[in-house]
Amino acid sequence: MKRLDVLRNRVLSRAFVFVLPMLLCLGGPAFAAEEGAAAPHGEAAAHGEGGHEKPGDVIMHHILDSDVMAFEPFAEFELPKIVIGGFDISITRHVVFMWLAALILLLVFGYVGSRYKSMSNRQAPTGLANAMESLVEFIRLDVAKSNIGEGYEKHMPYLLTVFFFILLLNLLGLVPYGATATGNINVTLTLAVFTFLITQVAALKAHGVKGYLAHLTAGTHWSLWIIMIPIEVIGLFTKPFALTVRLFANMTAGHIIILSLVFISFILKSYIVAMFVSVPFSIFIYLLEIFVSFLQAFIFTMLSALFIGLAAAHEGHEEGEAAH
Repeated sequence: MKRLDVLRNRVLSRAFVFVLPMLLCLGGPAFAAEEGAAAPHGEAAAHGEGGHEKPGDVIMHHILDSDVMAFEPFAEFELPKIVIGGFDISITRHVVFMWLAALILLLVFGYVGSRYKSMSNRQAPTGLANAMESLVEFIRLDVAKSNIGEGYEKHMPYLLTVFFFILLLNLLGLVPYGATATGNINVTLTLAVFTFLITQVAALKAHGVKGYLAHLTAGTHWSLWIIMIPIEVIGLFTKPFALTVRLFANMTAGHIIILSLVFISFILKSYIVAMFVSVPFSIFIYLLEIFVSFLQAFIFTMLSALFIGLAAAHEGHEEGEAAH
């Protein structure tokens, strides 16, 4: 029991430290909006008849990244545009919300870590510390340990960080004037690249260079290598691709559905439709999106742990290699 307390304290105190280097990587060119892809609100949206914005343009403006922080009808201001050496590393709306999510995580886990340091071994956590411990224990037991197995502890900081980071980004997109950074494929792609790199490092550490290369042959006879090697290489990249598209598509689709339901009443110009269709169904989808925010954070973390566990355990391939 004492070892469990020590492990719990160590994980909680180290988890938030991983946010900073991840943030530095995420704030780079991969997350900057492509030049011209998202113009300011007044320029980006095409106007229909009478100077009114089309519903589709308003929806896409809400979904896409932008270099403008809009708090309509109160105010809006442009974010600084930065280009260094031909690389656009401008601060965009999604970057701002990623910084905000990282700051919240640093504050929350810093507070929780300080609470655990001041607590005795017999004292039970309360409040925020208790809630965080429940989530940490869930990721530790049901995600990391069950999918990675022995040596899962060294991957806990990454898995905890990616879970809370994605969860907070998803939830920030549901608050008024918020933006869902996980609805940006650049963001989800970079998170998937982190998992891909950690997976390959875990495989190299577990099997060495020779074992890693042998895995690419899938333990088959040398005459089949010309078929198996391309298949295995493609398989390496389909996993991060699946992580990228799954998170991006789910978070984007939810917002599009909510906004589309809202615009139905405006398009039909009917109070009845607004009262019995738009409002009830929008509220239902909004509540469903809260559940999806937790679910997608869990799925991304669980699949990351699963890929790491599979990369570190290739017994079947090793047995096939020995047989040949």
